[in-house]
Amino acid sequence: MAKLIALYKQPEDQAAFDEHYYNVHVPVTKKIPGLREMKVTKFTGTPMGGKPPYYLMCEMRYDSLEDLKKGLNSPEGKASGKDLMGFAKEIVTLIIGEDE
Repeated sequence: MAKLIALYKQPEDQAAFDEHYYNVHVPVTKKIPGLREMKVTKFTGTPMGGKPPYYLMCEMRYDSLEDLKKGLNSPEGKASGKDLMGFAKEIVTLIIGEDE
């Protein structure tokens, strides 16, 4: 199984970020062909008690790396990427991985 992971640093305005993320970005992203599961984690702290450097993580799972790449290159994948760059370009890191 392959996955695309999006790590979001702390946004300046969490309420505005959440509004756009959950009401615009998630619905657009869920339309990507081949996407099997989308799991969102909101970070609440660190073991040392400090504020985490990241605000949110989204794991998007696909059956294979090929399916992931096809999904990202689809019109729906490109729409998701365009939206992402419009609201989170400065705070997002994207990583591709495979389960072992």
